[in-house]
Amino acid sequence: MAFPADVSAFDAADALICDRIAPLCAGAGRSILVGLSGPQGSGKTTTAARLQTTLGARGLTCAVLSLDDFYLTRGERVQLAATVHPLLATRGVPGTHDVAMMAATLRTLATALPGQTTRLPFFDKASDDRAAQDDWPAFEGRPDVILLEGWCVGAAPQDAGALSSPINDLEAAEDADAAWRTYVNDQLAGSYHAFFAGFDLLVALTAPSFACVYAWRAQQEAALRLSSPDGAHVMSEAQLARFIAHYERTTRSMITRPQADLCIDIATDRRPIRARWVANTASLSTRTMPLEPKPRPLMVRANVPWTSPRSSARFNWPEPG
Repeated sequence: MAFPADVSAFDAADALICDRIAPLCAGAGRSILVGLSGPQGSGKTTTAARLQTTLGARGLTCAVLSLDDFYLTRGERVQLAATVHPLLATRGVPGTHDVAMMAATLRTLATALPGQTTRLPFFDKASDDRAAQDDWPAFEGRPDVILLEGWCVGAAPQDAGALSSPINDLEAAEDADAAWRTYVNDQLAGSYHAFFAGFDLLVALTAPSFACVYAWRAQQEAALRLSSPDGAHVMSEAQLARFIAHYERTTRSMITRPQADLCIDIATDRRPIRARWVANTASLSTRTMPLEPKPRPLMVRANVPWTSPRSSARFNWPEPG
């Protein structure tokens, strides 16, 4: 499905996504979980805000959460860096999020009583640490839709053979033995897989190329530079290139083989250009509700057991330990 070649494409894409969400809510008697993925700078946060507004206009309440707000604390990442690999001190890749906290927060939202308040974690990127609970935003009641946006929402692990060779200077120089990227891959195959399996609908904003991702992130830094004349918390070109390199492997994988029900291909200006159903999920448009996703073919490490990426049993996440 192609979208108009002008700014109305955003409204058309939003309407299409909401057209898929609304039937899931009808008669469900519970919150519907929607995951929205997209590389850095692709417009996930803006898209999520528009979807919240559009759903609200249809009489559906929506709580929006960001994967970024569930990073491990700085202290926890320092510990990981000391015990597993130094690169894990940098937030972002799978293995640097508190998956148990995400599951617990979504479960609390999904089972909230009328008038009950749920505190939503907030990560302060300026201090590179989780904010104090008193500063966390709150949501009242049980939302019809819980929307989690994040760059690696729904991401799948790679085959072991794909991990053997570095794909950038960071991996070549600082992960020569592939220990870091193997750890990240194992997290995707483990707790992240179990978590993403509980979602009703996965939507991906798909970039034209990885080069666009770097350009988009550079635009964000340029905007920060204008708003912070003293240069505080603004990365240099070299720092940005190194930072983006942490995300490159998984981002490239998500561009070439997105793990989503619905992909929204976007242009270099972030404008939606077409929608497509991913292989083995094309029947979504004709399914009866509740949604019963079909397994997707995935390449995974031979020693990692894999089951269907999605389960019809929702909220069946492991209890936080």
